[in-house]
Parts: sequence; C-alpha cells; structure tokens
Amino acid sequence: MKMEKLVEEFAQHVAAQTDAIWRGDAKTGNKHAERYIAALKKLRANGNAGRDALATLLHHPRMDVRTSAAAFLLRYKTEEAKAVLEEAAKGKGLIPFGAQEALKRWEEGTWALDPE
Repeated sequence: MKMEKLVEEFAQHVAAQTDAIWRGDAKTGNKHAERYIAALKKLRANGNAGRDALATLLHHPRMDVRTSAAAFLLRYKTEEAKAVLEEAAKGKGLIPFGAQEALKRWEEGTWALDPE
C-alpha cells in the first residue's frame, strides 16, 4: 500500500475515533483506534520515509489529526511536533488535554510512542 494511502487512513480513522467519542460510542471509537494504529505501524515499517509521510498531517485542518500525528512524531520531528502540541494544549477539552499529556510525558522523559 502506498504511503499516501496509509496517511489518509491514519487521518480518517483518527477523525472517526474522535467523532465516535463525542457520540459516546466507545466501541466504534476503539475500532477506529485499531485501524489508525495499524496504518501507523505500516508507515513506521517504511522508516523515516513513513515518518516524513505522516508529518504532512502536522498541517491537517482537524486538530485531533494534527495532535495525533504530532504525538507520534515527537522524537523524529521534535520542534514541529512540539509546536503543534503546544498550540493545541492552550485550549480546553479532550484534544488539548491529550496534547498537554503528550508534552508532559515528553518533558518527563517517559514518552515512548515511536522508539528508535
């Protein structure tokens, strides 16, 4: 599968998971989480080329997609990913909270979403 398709799948399923969570449908949300994680694993199997492909989502119009990509790219695209997360963390709600937590784990040195 082409990396662009995997990036599209990642974005689509992150957005669908968020929408399911807002509807209170955790079961559907979990299914979408499994699918975006599967796309992420396939992208990472392509090494840094896959990470570069994922990095295109740092400019996605949806905050949930941007912050999800940023959380997984902290080690590889540190400055860009931190900027996305810091901007999102200024807000209130579930997505800003997730951004705050990702930054907190990064600063603590416990972040491990994309090991080398």
